[in-house]
Amino acid sequence: MFTPNEFRLKFYIVIPAHNEQDTIGLTLESLASQSLLPKSVVVVNDNSTDETAKIISEYTSKYDWITSVEQVSSSAHLPGSKIINAFYKGYETLDEDYDVICKYDADLIFPNHYLESLAKHYNANLKLGMVAGHCTIKKNDEWIRESLTGKDHIRGALKAYRKQCFIDIGKLKPAMGWDTIDELLAAYYNWTFITDDTLEVKHLKPTGISYNPESKQLQGEALYKLRFGFPLSFLAIIKLAFKKKSIAFLKNSLWGYVLAGKNNSEFLVTAEQGKFIRKYRWSKIRKKLF
Repeated sequence: MFTPNEFRLKFYIVIPAHNEQDTIGLTLESLASQSLLPKSVVVVNDNSTDETAKIISEYTSKYDWITSVEQVSSSAHLPGSKIINAFYKGYETLDEDYDVICKYDADLIFPNHYLESLAKHYNANLKLGMVAGHCTIKKNDEWIRESLTGKDHIRGALKAYRKQCFIDIGKLKPAMGWDTIDELLAAYYNWTFITDDTLEVKHLKPTGISYNPESKQLQGEALYKLRFGFPLSFLAIIKLAFKKKSIAFLKNSLWGYVLAGKNNSEFLVTAEQGKFIRKYRWSKIRKKLF
């Protein structure tokens, strides 16, 4: 058992929200019901055209630790850049007096002990850079694990970073694949990250449901920019295409990789980091196989 003082990590949370009138209230209510309350929550109303702003206002009036900020951006939902730019709009309003910084989606319902459980993990392991639960989606009146959820990957919907880890990795990259880049760079800087099987978070809208069609080639482009190299990229694309059950995804992603190479797209990591990433990913593959 931990003493109450050990639970008192300061959690700052930023929630980008674009047309989330059906879910943002449920997300904020679940955070207001935490056994360990966050120190600060900033909701970024990102160009919403529905009642999102009104619902956010109801919660900022009710809780002094919930604030909001307006973001003007494109209405197109491109994975990576839009949501991370919105995150930074909220992050810039915060001070540096936090222990853990979180980027949460606006369509999540957290169990009441969620933040307290994260605090226990962080207090138990000082080299733990990231920790989270698992996303579940409703199917046939039953909440099941989302298909993209895995034990070795923290979903972009519910990221939580120890402050020093967040600084070491250069914070978040406004690009497709940002929620993989952060984990790879955390490993590069000798931080660990884990998922807690006992923490199940209700994800009210499945990942990618509102993505703009223009994003279809971005997966391959992201792998190129991460310096995966073609063999690793091909395996990663095959795996995702199988999970999505989509041949179109396979073709589009491979073409995105090829185009990125032809256009000499700027890399997101250094050559040294790229070398580490390839070695790290191949070691994970060998471990699964053997």
